[in-house]
Amino acid sequence: MHAELRLAAGVRCGRKRVERLMRHAGLQGVYRRRRKGCTVRDPHASPSADLVNRRFVAERPDALWVTDITQHRTSQGWVYCAVVLDVFARRVVGWSIADHLRSELVIDALDMARWRRHPAEGQTVVHSELCRCPRRAEPGSASGVSSAAEPVPSASGRWPARRRAAT
Repeated sequence: MHAELRLAAGVRCGRKRVERLMRHAGLQGVYRRRRKGCTVRDPHASPSADLVNRRFVAERPDALWVTDITQHRTSQGWVYCAVVLDVFARRVVGWSIADHLRSELVIDALDMARWRRHPAEGQTVVHSELCRCPRRAEPGSASGVSSAAEPVPSASGRWPARRRAAT
């Protein structure tokens, strides 16, 4: 209301005066709706341990995989992409794209990574920034998460130089 009076009508008035007059008249401004989240959490699930401890360095291929989900707006709605990256090779080893944000999206990306790389059983740690979907027990991998306040490096982040990463 204050902005409308000032900008559109050219009326000089203070914000507090407009608030007081609106309150006296029983008027209230319209608020934007709160953004609806897309994560449906299991209230009984316990979070996984952070097995990486913020050290995103791998000594060999398929020792550490990191995952992420991104959303992209298209003319036909939202599209979600789940990606699995091998930290040692610094390349995408699995991915999946869908129009939903259900657990199948992540499971398909992990299945593609396992099919393409054939990691040794019990030798791969799969790390995500937050568990966004129910975790399925996979042979040959362990999983861990970091907190929301400490996100893992994304594709836009900078990787450490290979010489420094090995030390």
